[in-house]
Amino acid sequence: MTKSKVYFTDFKANIGDSHLKKLARLVKQAGIETIDMQDKYVAIKIHFGEPGNLAFLRPNYAKTIVDIIKDQGGKPYLTDCNTLYVGGRKNALDHIDSAYTNGYSPFSTGCHIIIGDGLKGTDESIIPINQEYVKEAKIGRAVMDSDIFISLNHFKGHESTGFGGALKNIGMGCGSRAGKFEMHSSGKPVVDEELCKSCGTCIKQCAHDALHFNENKKAHIDVDKCAGCGRCIGSCGFDAISTIDWEANDILNKKIAEYSLAVVEKKPCFHISIVCDVSPNCDCHSENDIPIIADVGMFASFDPVALDQACADACLKSPVIQGSILSHQDHHHHDPFKDTHPDTNWEVCVEHAEKIGLGTREYELVIVK
Repeated sequence: MTKSKVYFTDFKANIGDSHLKKLARLVKQAGIETIDMQDKYVAIKIHFGEPGNLAFLRPNYAKTIVDIIKDQGGKPYLTDCNTLYVGGRKNALDHIDSAYTNGYSPFSTGCHIIIGDGLKGTDESIIPINQEYVKEAKIGRAVMDSDIFISLNHFKGHESTGFGGALKNIGMGCGSRAGKFEMHSSGKPVVDEELCKSCGTCIKQCAHDALHFNENKKAHIDVDKCAGCGRCIGSCGFDAISTIDWEANDILNKKIAEYSLAVVEKKPCFHISIVCDVSPNCDCHSENDIPIIADVGMFASFDPVALDQACADACLKSPVIQGSILSHQDHHHHDPFKDTHPDTNWEVCVEHAEKIGLGTREYELVIVK
């Protein structure tokens, strides 16, 4: 298979230059202007960040991409789909409020926000893909109604998939609430009562009324109600909740790849990843920890698989930040994502994505000054 080109620029900026100018040069050299955008609706898929989290991408990056699209005659809008879990992005009204809170507005970015799966997360398009795990993907309608799709990703760690990059932003991010349920539903968590402190934090995080205290005043999960989203796992500060079937993370990664295929298969697409503030967990958390590695730079490609692989390879070479959660752990894998979340394997996602024809892991890195 022919190698895909992945374009890269670092964060070094001399006086008179800036990260935003470098981002513009990067995407233009990578070929974003070769896409015919005249009078086309252009979806820019981004994660607005859960309120309280400060690791999400600054809206300035989005503004740079919006301006380029407008210069090409396109009609850009920022989009994301609603979440399964309790928080600031479960419905469109709260989601837009959260985006505004984090600085995303028509005034700061130059375009409007359209939540992909509508008011309650039920506005979806059913996309037949007939893959190994997913036969019909449930994608937010406003995403699928676009003429052109651009993903703008914050590359960071993730407690279920190892890292969150282009494929995670596309596949999981563009799934409707029912789609997210389908991707997560292979595994259900369980509570270790000996470790449970009866604090109730996990119960407050559950959007499906699946968590209650049992007769021992310990958290208990009703697996029939559980969506398998894993939010309770991330919310527990005592490691009392884990998945019953650890293979579920691999299945989740494969489903994310298949959902990504449903989004990008039949329209022009372009992908950008910003590797900075590489927090150990997803921007869906209402907090963020110290970044686990030093900032790397910005990447762009027409191939999301090559893009994720290139970002991961660069992260493996980046120094660990002292004081981060990673600096206090044994580095068995010499991989910042596997060492941070040992029960994950990010390679499953890119391997499966390559298998189903979404792209290639083989790439040529082109340096942009």
